Amino acid sequence: MFEPDFSELFTTYEDPESGVRSHILTRRVAPAQIAFYFVNSSFSADARYLWFYCAFPPSRERTLGVVDLERQEVRRYPETGFSGASPLVDDRQAGVYWCSGSSVWRRDAEAEAPVEEVGSVPDEVVRGRRVGHLATHLTLGADGRRLLLDAFIGDESVIGTMSLDGEYDLWAATSERYYNHGQFSPTDPELALLAWDFHTHPFTGETTAYEDRLWLLRRGEEPKPIFPAPTRVTHEWWDADGRHVWFVETPRPDLPRATYKVDIHTREIEEGWPEWHWHAHDWNHGQYVVGDRRGRFYRGCPSNVHFCNNDTGREVTVISHNPEHLTVGRQYHIDPHPRFSPCGRFVTHTTTVLGQPDLAVTPVAPLAAQTTE
Repeated sequence: MFEPDFSELFTTYEDPESGVRSHILTRRVAPAQIAFYFVNSSFSADARYLWFYCAFPPSRERTLGVVDLERQEVRRYPETGFSGASPLVDDRQAGVYWCSGSSVWRRDAEAEAPVEEVGSVPDEVVRGRRVGHLATHLTLGADGRRLLLDAFIGDESVIGTMSLDGEYDLWAATSERYYNHGQFSPTDPELALLAWDFHTHPFTGETTAYEDRLWLLRRGEEPKPIFPAPTRVTHEWWDADGRHVWFVETPRPDLPRATYKVDIHTREIEEGWPEWHWHAHDWNHGQYVVGDRRGRFYRGCPSNVHFCNNDTGREVTVISHNPEHLTVGRQYHIDPHPRFSPCGRFVTHTTTVLGQPDLAVTPVAPLAAQTTE
């Protein structure tokens, strides 16, 4: 397996409280270099390529950059301006997918690689309306053939898929609820997880709260809630087993605020980490979990990052204090968003310990050792 070298392009940062060492990308191609939103990995499957968001304040546009850890190069691709948090690393090839307008695009990591249009949502679906976003964050189906698009077009949530050959398939459309954070099941190519979320109407500006967060959508059927009664949770992701959905917040008044997972078949809720987080992610069905938290949340607020070893029940701090960073934070969503790499050897996250939003990588082996000894 490829072994990344972080000595040349990265600066090693040792947390003053825990002693945990992280590698911060300090070879710059943009003023703000941000880890992917936690649902999608910044790393390629072989750990050679490390992708990240690039931002140039005050422009609100974000584009993509990549670290080639074999060639020890950092490249930025200005043509990759994307909507939402849509970029998805292509694990089968050295490339990335992203959404812009009503189309999905793709390019390889190599500097001279061409940009390719995967496909567009048909005109009869868009009907001349504004595409707010095409996908919150792209996910690939378990069959490796289709991308899930949880689009917002006009004033409708429009859920569909696009094959890697560009064929669009409409699954559902509704203006009754605002669905986002769509994620294909990792085991069932006909099943998707949706989140009913807060929504500001694009025409009136009226804001509507959600009542029941987690929904499942099977192709050819109507969306169905996971919980038997309306339940407000947040920041969900699939367990790799395809049977459980993880989430944060309190699912019921009789349960403490923590990080949980729910069985989509039995509806049984299991505590995955007794701590509450803003965002979290697990490895190996909850053997290890990472999360970010602090006190009162606001964009660009101070934050910290933690690792939990559920084999021992012990926790270690990865970053004890990410300083407040308001100017960029309010525009680019610079929460740490910690996430395990596909190989499970690294945690990626965004940090502000060096005074600007930076991409950071923390090896997992020392974290596991520190919570086992």
